[in-house]
Amino acid sequence: MIRPARRLPAEWEPQGAVQLTWPHADTDWGPVLDAVQPVFAIIAATISRFEPVIIVARDPEHIEEISSFLTATEIRPDRLWFALAPSNDTWARDHGAITVFEGDRPHLLDFTFNGWGGKYPAELDDAITRALAAQGVFGACVPEPTGLVLEGGSIESDGDGTLLTTTRCLLSGTRNPDLDRAGLTRRLGELLGAQRILWLEHGALEGDDTDAHIDTLARFCTRDTIAYVQCDDPQDPHYPELQAMEQELRDLRQTSGEPYRLIPLPWPAPIVEGGRRLAATYANFLVLNGAVLLPVYRDPADRAARERLAGAFPGREVVEIDCRAIIRQGGSLHCLTMQYPAAALGIPQE
Repeated sequence: MIRPARRLPAEWEPQGAVQLTWPHADTDWGPVLDAVQPVFAIIAATISRFEPVIIVARDPEHIEEISSFLTATEIRPDRLWFALAPSNDTWARDHGAITVFEGDRPHLLDFTFNGWGGKYPAELDDAITRALAAQGVFGACVPEPTGLVLEGGSIESDGDGTLLTTTRCLLSGTRNPDLDRAGLTRRLGELLGAQRILWLEHGALEGDDTDAHIDTLARFCTRDTIAYVQCDDPQDPHYPELQAMEQELRDLRQTSGEPYRLIPLPWPAPIVEGGRRLAATYANFLVLNGAVLLPVYRDPADRAARERLAGAFPGREVVEIDCRAIIRQGGSLHCLTMQYPAAALGIPQE
């Protein structure tokens, strides 16, 4: 019997739930916990308007604390599910399982998460997927260990065999030092069904600890459309790198040979805290069933970002989420979340 080829779905395909790993006092959020937990509650409640949300708490007492924040929101209780696992941090996009399909059958891949190349402790986060599986979150879908270091925020899929990524992240010597570009391309083909990889050599944001995750820079909106951050200020330190990235995107071609339709996302004014510029990016949006959640920063450019994404995702509601508190720790909205298809879950579906 011929085994169906693997395929990494695009984010706009049907989803069954989204995972959030909630902050607590022993994460880096500790000093600003009171400011950030209401934002997590808004994110959770907003997701629940469109699909279930799975919240990972550290222990039963943590669930009680989380619930106190959720009561101030309009979260749908029938779409709220809790799971228990100790955690170092909250970036579910990078420690969550990645789903691939073989035909109609989902497989969950449990990649190694090493704290973005050993920058931060990550041993608890790396075990979260196994803990969720043991609690039945994934039903009969058993996560498959891969032995490869990979974060979900480092890859973008068009759902049809093309991956978009950055060399600065995937080829960093602190992740998979035994693999060169050819070796990594081969492994991603085996594990994710990648038929081709589009590598960006340029692009990075100050305040980002991930070595230039693609989900902070450029995102597939459809198979022929890419939204990307565009710096239009020649005086900004980002200008040379992002101009070079923009040219790379213009040079990319679809499998048909046609160039991609490119949607430039606006450049917000610098947000600086403690002498450090924070990584405010509109590219870190989350696609849901029927919606796109857009990180905003109380900046005049928020409106243009919303309008451009609405044009990229017709028929989906664009919902703004104030993420100024989130970017204090180097990430934004998409970084906090991981989506799963219904067939990969053991929770009730509507």
